[in-house]
Amino acid sequence: MFYDIYSYYYRLESCLNYRQARILIVNIPKEINRFCPKCNKHVVQKISIYKAGKRRGTAAGERRHALRKKGYGGQKFPKLAKPAKTTKKVTQIFTCPECKKKTMKQGIRIRKFELVAK
Repeated sequence: MFYDIYSYYYRLESCLNYRQARILIVNIPKEINRFCPKCNKHVVQKISIYKAGKRRGTAAGERRHALRKKGYGGQKFPKLAKPAKTTKKVTQIFTCPECKKKTMKQGIRIRKFELVAK
């Protein structure tokens, strides 16, 4: 069984039509009963949020960007008036306590994602 984010409590922005509603806040429990593919059974797994690691300055893309940005002039690319997206998709990490296997699941586009103790 896959974890469904819509089955938990969420608050909708007040609007006339449900289709136009945007999900603002989702409260997810810190532990959830979920299937572990390595153990091949359902266990209570711990949920955490994925964070991107530190960027390496010696990576090829970073060096290429620095080279193109170097010299006279302003920005490498013109600055955008407004960003394309105002929210991010939260990636969740599920950790099995028995085999320590970590599985990831991409979440929905949301403004605020909270892990709460059940």
